[in-house]
Amino acid sequence: MAERLRPTSLDDFIGQKHLVGKGAVLRKIIETGSIPSMIFWGPPGVGKTTLANIIAAQLKTPFVTLSAISAGVKDVREVIEKAKGTRKTVLFIDEIHRFNKSQQDALLNAVEKGIITLIGATTENPSFEVNSALLSRSQVYTLKTLEEEELKGMLSQAMEKDFLLKQKKIEIKEYAAMLNLSGGDGRKLLNLFELVVDNLSDKEPVEITDEVVLKIAQRKVALYDKQGEMHYDIISAFIKSIRGSDPNAAVYWLARMIEGGEDVKFIARRLVILASEDIGNANPTALVMATTCFQAVQVIGYPESDIILSQCVTYLASSPKSNASYAAIKGAHELVRQTGDLPVPIHLRNAPTKLMKEQGYGKEYKYAHDYDNNFVEQEFLPDKIKGRKLFEPGNNARENELRTRLKKLWKTKYGY
Repeated sequence: MAERLRPTSLDDFIGQKHLVGKGAVLRKIIETGSIPSMIFWGPPGVGKTTLANIIAAQLKTPFVTLSAISAGVKDVREVIEKAKGTRKTVLFIDEIHRFNKSQQDALLNAVEKGIITLIGATTENPSFEVNSALLSRSQVYTLKTLEEEELKGMLSQAMEKDFLLKQKKIEIKEYAAMLNLSGGDGRKLLNLFELVVDNLSDKEPVEITDEVVLKIAQRKVALYDKQGEMHYDIISAFIKSIRGSDPNAAVYWLARMIEGGEDVKFIARRLVILASEDIGNANPTALVMATTCFQAVQVIGYPESDIILSQCVTYLASSPKSNASYAAIKGAHELVRQTGDLPVPIHLRNAPTKLMKEQGYGKEYKYAHDYDNNFVEQEFLPDKIKGRKLFEPGNNARENELRTRLKKLWKTKYGY
């Protein structure tokens, strides 16, 4: 059904109003008929492939589709070769994040010369998964998970337009089970809807309730919804359990994500962030552990990587915690926004030329290693904010030792 009902124009397209609604940026680009290479980033079933097809139809230009799961460098080069000498070909690559560096590099020259217009679709953050050279030549558009009303609208549209459904009298009495099981994925929703209707085809009218949907789907409401609200609830519970030093809860929420098919890199990436944000200098080894975990799970993959993730998660949950470095950089950002581009004190400036040296650049700078305890009583902040305290060590064994040392130094320097 999802394929039968795939929209062929923007007027029939449901969702992504911030991109294709009246006056929105992508609609304007499509209507002009001159489009740049672009990357569509968003969860499954929100319209990435459909938008690519609509663009191709609008431009009336050759349109080639490749899947990064099955295509290789040879396939890419064949498309590029055929595109030479013709009107600009649109090359749509689904799941472009699965292309390795050499496969992505094979596209660069053709994109740069305008031989092809690339449209890539990815469920992963392109900043991490698409190489920087290709990314710099493409516009990135973020597609959002479909809202409940949009999903209901998709079902209404299906009943109005699908030639098979129009022959039946269908009453949707409850939506919750279909919406939960599809997880904001429009394609999954339509296919589930078709499955339910087909199983009730001997009844007239076809009455759809949550109980009926769950029975036909032969499963309970999803334990873990990768794209919907539960996705964010569970990752929140996971992070908060580690932050709260509860390895039991942390490994439970980890298992929920693994059982739900969450991307291993997504989990590991969050652990790297947490190791710095919530543990920091209370245990610097935590960041090393999380980074190593991130590298390892990419090599190992499921199912064995759950062992590596479990080791890292229980280690981080059991570690002492500190958000001092996180608070420091947040405070520094706020200070920069408040005070603007303050001049660098002259004694800290670089002096690569004779003129700069004559002007006193770096002249009064004191080299800390020439002083006792590698500490010098000199100001390193701009004059307007001198003496400002941004870093306050956390209350844990490692940072308490650091606090004691800093207090002695700062008391001498600042009087606090």
